[in-house]
Amino acid sequence: MSEHKNGSGGVDLRSIVERLVEGTDGLAGIPGGQAVLPSREAVIEIVEALRSVIFPGYFGTADLRKESLHFYIGATLEKASRSLEEQVRRAVAFSERHDYHGCGHCAAAARDAVAAFLVQVPEIRRLCASDVEAAYEGDPALKSRDEAIFAYPGVFAVTNQRMAHALHLQGVPLIPRIITEYAHTLTGIDIHPGASIGEKFFIDHGTGVVVGETSRIGARVRLYQGVTLGAKSFPLDEHGKPIKGIDRHPIVEDDVVIYAGATILGRNVIGQGSSIGGNVWLTTGVPPNSRVTQAESRDPKVSQGGGI
Repeated sequence: MSEHKNGSGGVDLRSIVERLVEGTDGLAGIPGGQAVLPSREAVIEIVEALRSVIFPGYFGTADLRKESLHFYIGATLEKASRSLEEQVRRAVAFSERHDYHGCGHCAAAARDAVAAFLVQVPEIRRLCASDVEAAYEGDPALKSRDEAIFAYPGVFAVTNQRMAHALHLQGVPLIPRIITEYAHTLTGIDIHPGASIGEKFFIDHGTGVVVGETSRIGARVRLYQGVTLGAKSFPLDEHGKPIKGIDRHPIVEDDVVIYAGATILGRNVIGQGSSIGGNVWLTTGVPPNSRVTQAESRDPKVSQGGGI
């Protein structure tokens, strides 16, 4: 389909613009006729500021001293919380299709969500420290805990997810997914903000790991590269559209190890203390202390009594 030959480069840009504007009709509307969306760049800045609070001295200001630590953490947290409140306000207004400038509800929701999030930051820090300890204990190639904090993609991705999960629990739209997708982009590890993860969680190597929205992971769980905790199927409503908000991903109990390339699908339980071998494909649960290899996973008797 040709355009009228005028304007820049002989192309009718006005006609192209009109067609592009018309093409937005099926997209999300712009509340109040003005787009005020969260800023991905601002959210990433907030995440990095929070990372410097969780691991002070490792990120952000590197020359911290004991006498300045209290001031640094306080000042950084205050600045990050103000910025986060603004981004959450934008996210609430946009997702609920309110006019950002006149939405008192959006401002109040943002204040409440950020206040609840800040209360959780010490617990997020404790969990992240436990993840570092799990990496140190679980990887013989790791010479120090510092190396895990600075360089391990699994620690980076899980730290982001723990922040995002705390915001997800407050019902914050958009922002949690921006946070986890930031880590996904850099590490190849895709953990949904809705996933519940216990302490001392370690992802070794990490590339290609996928953890679905309603996954529940217990304490001291270890995953290797290429592991998928996914959904087996998507129940549809009367209109043929996927039903959202239902539990559809695995439950992985405490002290489970899942080796490289394993795929576990559906709302099934991987019992405490189990080991799932490399490249295993499971669509049923397994009892506690199971040892599942590729050959065993093809035997329908392997998981009798372990599924739900």
